Parts: sequence; C-alpha cells; structure tokens
Amino acid sequence: MPILVRKIRYEELSELLVLYRYLHPEDPEVPLEEFEQVWGQIYQDPNLQYVVLEENGKLVSSCTVAIIRNLTRRLRPYALIENVITHPDARGKGYGTAVLREAAAIAGENNCYKVMLLTGSNNQKTLDFYEKAGFRKGVKTGFIMPLDGE
Repeated sequence: MPILVRKIRYEELSELLVLYRYLHPEDPEVPLEEFEQVWGQIYQDPNLQYVVLEENGKLVSSCTVAIIRNLTRRLRPYALIENVITHPDARGKGYGTAVLREAAAIAGENNCYKVMLLTGSNNQKTLDFYEKAGFRKGVKTGFIMPLDGE
C-alpha cells in the first residue's frame, strides 16, 4: 500500500474537508463556495502549509503549520501546528506522527526556533501521542481567550 507524506494540492480541498468532519463534527455546514474562497487565500500564503498523508490515493491524515514572523530570537520565526487529524480507520499506524514530523521539517526549513502545538484534548492517549512525537508538555503554560463563545 503506497504511502506518501507531502504538502496538499489545491484541488484536494474536498478531501481535506472530509477529514475535518472527524476533527470537529459539531461544526456547522458551510457552502463549498465559501470554503473555496478562503482556501484560495490560504493556498497562496507561503506561511501556511497543509501537510497530508496519502494512503492508496486517499488523504487519511493532515495537519496545518503556520510560520509566524518574529522580532525576537534574532528575528527567527516560530511555527504553530493546528488541526491535526487522522481518519479513525487509519489511526495507530504512525500517520499522525509522520505529518507532524513533516510539519516540523517545514518549520526547520523556514529557520523557526521552535514549533508549538495546542490540543483541546484531555485524553491521555492523545497527550501521549504528542509526547511520543517529540512535543514536551509543561515547558510553557497555554491560555486561550475564546472570541466566539466557545
């Protein structure tokens, strides 16, 4: 079974949205035209990269890495990883780790001095997954200010 980790292609938006239904099933439906408008802007932004893992021609895992310019740390940027998802039928195969490693490699290629990741999960299995992938908890304390009532 051929497996490929790579950056997403423009025409794969619909497949990515299928994965995102597993990430946030409670999200309201949005017309595809609205997604396409935002996707066009995202896809053209060199500081936003979507990493995907393709198994047998189908996207089964993904994450987003944002490169954020910075005026400290000798002007080195930092990276933020979000929206980590693996299709439920493909979990436990190392696919999530593979997309995280590729995202970290992209951060390294962009001279980032660190990669950050937040998770809303309290599930110990999820937390262990991130630690096994190389992320350390307890280094900093994260705070979130919801702006939309969440």
